[in-house]
Amino acid sequence: MKKVLVLFTMVACLAFGQTSAKQRMVVVISLDGFPAYALDDPKLPIPTLRKLIRNGVTSRMGTVNPTVTWPNHTAIVSGVRSDEHGLLANGTIQKTGVGAAVKVEPMLEKDKMVHVPTVYDAAFEAGLTTAQVDWVAIEKAKTITWPFAEWATPAGAVEQEMIRKGVISTADLENFTKSNILFRDQTWTTAGVHLIREHKPNLLLFHLLTLDSTHHSYGPGTLAATDAIAFLDSCVARLVDAVQAAGMDQNTTFIVVSDHGFKKYTKLVKPAVALEAAGLSKSVFILAEGGTAYVYFDRSQTAALTPKITAALQGAEGIDKILGPADFPAMHLPSADKDPQMYQLLLTAKDGYSFNGATGGPVTAAVPQQAGSHGYPASDPDMDAIFIASGYGVKAGGKLDKIQNVDVASTLAELLGVKLPGARGKAVPLQ
Repeated sequence: MKKVLVLFTMVACLAFGQTSAKQRMVVVISLDGFPAYALDDPKLPIPTLRKLIRNGVTSRMGTVNPTVTWPNHTAIVSGVRSDEHGLLANGTIQKTGVGAAVKVEPMLEKDKMVHVPTVYDAAFEAGLTTAQVDWVAIEKAKTITWPFAEWATPAGAVEQEMIRKGVISTADLENFTKSNILFRDQTWTTAGVHLIREHKPNLLLFHLLTLDSTHHSYGPGTLAATDAIAFLDSCVARLVDAVQAAGMDQNTTFIVVSDHGFKKYTKLVKPAVALEAAGLSKSVFILAEGGTAYVYFDRSQTAALTPKITAALQGAEGIDKILGPADFPAMHLPSADKDPQMYQLLLTAKDGYSFNGATGGPVTAAVPQQAGSHGYPASDPDMDAIFIASGYGVKAGGKLDKIQNVDVASTLAELLGVKLPGARGKAVPLQ
C-alpha cells in the first residue's frame, strides 16, 4: 500500500507539482498599448501572434483603473487591483514639498512600491527560477533570479554575461535609456532570447514598448501603429524561435498580454489653465494621465476648495466628469485617507480629448496632428487589452469570454504549480 501511495505521489508531482514545473517555462510577453480591438482586423500583419492564437486560446481582457502601464502590469502579476497593490501611476506618487505639487518616482525598490505578493515572488519561494526583461515596478526585486532592467547598464549581471558571450556590446548599453525605442525593444528581445537559451527560466516576464510610443505620437489605427505591431510580431517570433532552439517548445506556455488599450484624440485639455484663471493655481495641482487627470489639494481644505475647483472646471470643453471620493470604491481606487498617493478629485475626458498638466494658452485646443492616449476609465471598451495563451497546457482554437487582467496571476500560478492566495482573479480555463 505504501508503494502505491509513493507512486501516486510521484505521478501527481510530475503532472501538477514543482517537479514538472521545474522542467517547464512560462513566458509572459506584454506588448504595451496593444488594444483588444486591433485583433479584430483580419489584415493585421501578425503571423506569429495568429499562429499562437490558432494553437491556443484568446480573449479580450478587461483592465484596472488607472489604465496606465505600471498599475496594470502589477495587476497582471499580483491578481489584485490598484486599491490593494499600491500603483496609481508609472511609479510611486510623492509630494514634492511645494504646495500641492506631486511627482511620480519610478526608481523605488519593488518592495517599497508593490504592497502585495506577486506570482514571481511565489514562484521563487517555491524553488523555481524567475527572469524579467523590462518589466515594471520590479527594481531590485529579490525574487527575480535573472533581471535585465528597463534601465539596463553594463554593470548588470545579465548584461555582463551577454557582453562576455558577444551577444551585445558595452556600447549598446551606453546611455541606453536615451536610445530610440525600436533599438531598446530589439535589445530587450535579444536579452529575452539569451535568457531562454542559456537559463530556461521557469517564469520569464517580458515587456516591449514600441507600440505604446507609436500610439502616443500618431494614434491607434494609423499606418505607423500597424508598422509597430508588425515589428512587435517579429520580436515575438524571435522568442518563439529561441524556445524551439532551446528544445523547450513542448514544455513552454506562452501568455501574450497587453496592459491597456488606446484612444485617438485631436484636442488637449489643460485644467491648470482654468484653475489659474479662477485664482486657484497656488492651491491645486494637476497630474495628467491621458484620459484622466488627478486633482491634488490640501485635504484640510476639502470643504472650501472642492466647490471652487468644480465651478472652475465645469463646462470646460473636453471634460466629461468630475469624480470625488464617493466614486472611487466602484473604480477599485483607494481612499485618500488610506493611501497618501491618492488625489481628492478625478477628471475624465470625453472621446477625442486628452489631459495635459501644462499651464499657459487656452484651456482646450487642437493638437497639430492626431495623437493617442490611454488612462480613460477601465469601463471604456477601448481600454480592453489582449490575452493570448498557447503551448503547454493550452487547448487549440479556443475563444474565451472576456476575462480580467487580475485573472492572469492566478492562471500563471496554476501553470507554475504555486499558490497565490491573495489574488482576486480566477484562473483562465486553458483546457
